[in-house]
Amino acid sequence: MSKIDSYRRNFLSGLAGTAAAVTIAPGVFLREVQAKPADEPISDKVRWGMLIDINKLSDGGDACIEACKKEHGWGDEKHSNDQQDAQWIRKVKVTEKMTGKTMSLPVMCQHCETAPCVDVCPTGASMKRADGIVQVNKHICIGCRYCMMACPYKARSFVHETLVDQRPGTPRGKGTVESCNMCVNRVDAGKNPACVDAAPEAMLFGDLNDENSQISKVLKQYGGTQIRADLELNTGVRYWGI
Repeated sequence: MSKIDSYRRNFLSGLAGTAAAVTIAPGVFLREVQAKPADEPISDKVRWGMLIDINKLSDGGDACIEACKKEHGWGDEKHSNDQQDAQWIRKVKVTEKMTGKTMSLPVMCQHCETAPCVDVCPTGASMKRADGIVQVNKHICIGCRYCMMACPYKARSFVHETLVDQRPGTPRGKGTVESCNMCVNRVDAGKNPACVDAAPEAMLFGDLNDENSQISKVLKQYGGTQIRADLELNTGVRYWGI
């Protein structure tokens, strides 16, 4: 086994299902139930995903962003150039050309099935778990930032400075790249991602591979939009209302 394969193996841990409630349409209330015990190993039979109803995000996603910051400890450091600030989730304004309607939606790593960031990484640090979650192994990331250039969603940030007061279970490091990891520390413990708990009326988390999961049922009935679907990346994050 190669050193990179060994890192990949050691970087994986158990996964679990989650619980979430969401209203996706008037009068329709949904609840996702726990899919697997927290101590069960990761399996490619599961593919975790999110569905975000932007019509239910009254603050445009501010609560999601703040929950993510609190969970992972990013956003406290400030630079003279604000483009260097970490952004695991950012608010993006979208304007509909025909009507001029403007909407705000949270954009994070889309957890692509065919992830460009994984393809270009020279060390294997940018990786996709068997359950579809894309993340960065900070132990072997060399900070080349190829993944940042390859990501069509601008979902990754580079850590420029030494960090203090890091959160247990969510390590970060100077000279490495980071992005939304769908809160693997929480998912592996059988919890929801922090953003989902912060906006349960607008976000649904579950197994895209399970046709009986609530997220799959909602997508089948109401549909969902992938950002830049033309790239055919088959994203794990879907939107409703755009």
